[in-house]
Amino acid sequence: MTIAMADDDRRPGDSDMHRRQRGKNLFMLAVLLAVVVLFFILTMVRMGGKL
Repeated sequence: MTIAMADDDRRPGDSDMHRRQRGKNLFMLAVLLAVVVLFFILTMVRMGGKL
């Protein structure tokens, strides 16, 4: 038996819309970090690994 939470019982920012947006934000963070790491690796390869 599942009891749905009333709107009064939820914390602020815990709606389905907020949850979806948080998921999109985390996905975009992962994509951005992957691009940064990729550019860092490409830069190191082009420089020959010298710092």
